Amino acid sequence: MKKISTLMLLLLLWTMTACAPEAPVNDNGAMEIETAVSTTSSTTDPVGMGQMGQGRGRGMGKFHHAPIPEAYAGLTNPIPADEESIARGGETYATHCATCHGDGGMGDGPSGASLDPSPAAIAHTSQMMGDDYLFWRVSEGGLDDPFNTGMIPWGGILTEDQRWDVLNYVQALGNGQTMPAHNAGGAAFDEEEMAQQQEEMLATAVAATIITEDQAAVFASAHKIVDAAMMDKRGNGGGMGGMMTDTLPELVTAGDLTQSDADTFLLVHDLLEEAGLMN
Repeated sequence: MKKISTLMLLLLLWTMTACAPEAPVNDNGAMEIETAVSTTSSTTDPVGMGQMGQGRGRGMGKFHHAPIPEAYAGLTNPIPADEESIARGGETYATHCATCHGDGGMGDGPSGASLDPSPAAIAHTSQMMGDDYLFWRVSEGGLDDPFNTGMIPWGGILTEDQRWDVLNYVQALGNGQTMPAHNAGGAAFDEEEMAQQQEEMLATAVAATIITEDQAAVFASAHKIVDAAMMDKRGNGGGMGGMMTDTLPELVTAGDLTQSDADTFLLVHDLLEEAGLMN
């Protein structure tokens, strides 16, 4: 995953703000952006972020919310994630995937550096996606709308078993079941590093008055709870968007989140995506 320092992001945000129409401000001091908490799509453009819409890491939300075709919907991985499957998947991954997604599945492979949008940090995101969504994305690639990425369709290159083995391997990278081999280059999944990157992202958003400090604190706290719950229900659950909107009411009902916290989490999620900060 390509790192961008907080200072560079702040300079970019301030530069684009100076060229943009003045945004409305709400009572909390954060920019008011028309948004619906039931979806992460929006038609507004905070702080003149339109140009960032074509940039790196932009639009991941629409990827995760894309409807799964009927041919893939409901599929579950028929191959157990045992040592043999993970080993086979690791070999296939090293040959076909690591150059873009990186040895550790963090989107930092050498060939991925020139791609826009940059490759996904699949070791992390695969922990919260359903098998059907993941198998669809590997099989069909991302050359067409709404993805428009550099990922080619692997359905005509890899067998079904190879694709399922790769998914077992990628998920094993993210949950610590296996460590990455040293092939193309790239970092292993690191929870502390991901937490630091989230902290920097939220600090950037607060400094740009996209969200308030209180909203950032609620989001960070709720994010841990939501991530853990989504990982627990991973499997046959569709894309991240569907799992998230299903998971939040369950957490509220169980008392793990208040309704206010759930609403704030979704609002901040939307604002960060709209600002191009959410990867």
